[in-house]
Amino acid sequence: MDENIAEFLRRSILKIPLHAIKTILKTWDFLSEDQLETINLRQRKESLTQEIILLCEGKNANLDDMALLDIVYTQVHRHKKLWDVFQMSKEPGDDVDLFDMKQFQTSFKKILQRALKNALKVASKHHQIVHLNLRSRHLDSLKAIVFREYNQTFDSHNTTVPLQEGSFGLDMNLDSNIILENTEEKERIQRVTQDTFGAYPQPQLEFAQYKLETRFKSDISGGILADRKEPLRCLIKFSSPHLLEALKSLAPAGIADAPLSPLLTCIPSKKMNYFKIRDK
Repeated sequence: MDENIAEFLRRSILKIPLHAIKTILKTWDFLSEDQLETINLRQRKESLTQEIILLCEGKNANLDDMALLDIVYTQVHRHKKLWDVFQMSKEPGDDVDLFDMKQFQTSFKKILQRALKNALKVASKHHQIVHLNLRSRHLDSLKAIVFREYNQTFDSHNTTVPLQEGSFGLDMNLDSNIILENTEEKERIQRVTQDTFGAYPQPQLEFAQYKLETRFKSDISGGILADRKEPLRCLIKFSSPHLLEALKSLAPAGIADAPLSPLLTCIPSKKMNYFKIRDK
C-alpha cells in the first residue's frame, strides 16, 4: 500500500473515537467480519491504528477506499463539521426533473479534476450554484430549512399590542384586574409566538451573524464621526446550541417583547443566518 494512503488511513483512524471504530469500519465494509473480530480495542490508539493499517495493506487498499472511509466517518460525525448551503438552478425552460444519481456519480468522477463547483454544475446539469449564507453543523436542520420540511408559519407583525393601563386607585378589584391583564398579556405573547414560530420543533442552528454598515447621522457638523467618509461597521452575533428554540422562548420568558424583530424570526424563511445590513 502506498505510504501516502497508509498515512491517510492512519490519520482517519486516529480521529475516530475508540468506541466508534468497530461501527465505522463495519459500515465501511472493506474489511471482512473475521478481520474485524481480530481487532484488539484494548491497546494504545497508535498500536490499534497500525494493526488496522496492516489489515488494509493485505487487501491492497487504494485512494478510493480511503475516500469512502472518510465519507462514512463524516456521515457518522457530521455534527463536527460546519456545513455551507448552496442553491443550484437551471436555465429557464430546462427540465426540472431530478437527475439520475448513478449518472451523476459517473459524470462527477470524470470531471472531478475541475473546480468543485463546475463539477457539480456539469454533473447535475445545472447552470448556476449560489451560496445561501446558511451554515450549521446539523445537516438535517439545513435540509429542513432549504426544502421547507417543517410545518411553521413566519408571519410578520409590525406592532406590539400595548398593555392596558389599570387603575391605581383604592379599588377593591385591583388584584383581580392585575391578574386578568397579566393573563391576557401572557395569552397574547403565546399566540404571537406560535404565529411566528409555529407549534413545532425549530430547525437547529448554532448562530446568526449580522454585519451592520451605517453612516453616523448628526445635525452637528465638524465632529469626528460626522465627517467620517467611511461607514461605521459592527458585527453582532447571536450564539446558542439551539438558536431558534432560544429565540422562541425569549418573549414567553419575559426577556423580550413580542413579536421579536423580523431580523431574528426571518432566518428559516430567508434561508440565511448571515446578514448584511446597510443604510437604504
